[in-house]
Amino acid sequence: MHHKRRDFIKTLGLGTAGILSLSSFDLTQLLEKNDVFKLTILHTNDMHSHIDPFPNDHKKYAGLGGMAKRAALIKAMRANNPHTLLLDCGDIFQGTPYFNYYGGELEFKLMSEMGYDCATMGNHDFDNGLEGFKKMLPHASFPFVTSNYDFSNTILKDKTHKFKIFNRGPIKVGVFGIGIKLEGLVNKPSYGDTVHLDEIETANKVAKELKGLGCDLVICLSHIGYKYDYKKFSDQDLVKGTENIDLILGGHTHTFLDKPVVLANKNNESVIVNQAGWAGLVLGQIDFIFDKSSKKKLDDETSLLLNKNCAKKII
Repeated sequence: MHHKRRDFIKTLGLGTAGILSLSSFDLTQLLEKNDVFKLTILHTNDMHSHIDPFPNDHKKYAGLGGMAKRAALIKAMRANNPHTLLLDCGDIFQGTPYFNYYGGELEFKLMSEMGYDCATMGNHDFDNGLEGFKKMLPHASFPFVTSNYDFSNTILKDKTHKFKIFNRGPIKVGVFGIGIKLEGLVNKPSYGDTVHLDEIETANKVAKELKGLGCDLVICLSHIGYKYDYKKFSDQDLVKGTENIDLILGGHTHTFLDKPVVLANKNNESVIVNQAGWAGLVLGQIDFIFDKSSKKKLDDETSLLLNKNCAKKII
């Protein structure tokens, strides 16, 4: 598949922060000269109420994960680059007794302490119903973007957002959310009169609006799944049917990607897609480097940076 030359540089390091290689020019020198601007995107998905690390006797993930370790890593990375966004792609709830007992309060409080900027909802975030989610919202200092969930006839009306715009240095970033179809996946009483809007139609409409509002980077927080072995709508299909989206951060399928995937959208332009596994085992990171004067993303043929990550160690 041929991809149109991209005007950006991206770096992925799940659970790591260093750059391993540099192509064509010395990025460090450019940063020191203040000629370019680095925006760091950190992301998680499908945390499923995993507050503590996995037990040391766990067969697969012994001692891994835990919100305390993640908080320390995020703090260090923000100290390294204050121009950082921290995002989550849903399924914050359900999976440990913490959720059964506290109903999501602890998860939201800890995410607020970590300084999450924005999140979207996954299907398990409906597990205590709309009432349960609404009850927990005061504990979240960050907004939820749910672009294709119409809550107009529910108690969540005006409690979530179609999109949010963030300014980091000279760069304006638009963030919106696309959620999975709830029918057949979530008990009807748990989502009530929530209306699921078409994913592609909604994404195109919102992404175009964000570009029109001057966003230099448009990010979709998706909770529809990276891909499936059977016919079901996924991030792969979302890319193919949309435009004006630069980055799709996903969830639902608990996919550990060794590196971000670049796919062609409906206009044969490249879109980065990534997902960071589940349970908070890894922290996704993608760095974008912009030319500071023009705010244009730098060309990837001369400046593509890809970090190896720790996903292979835990798959």
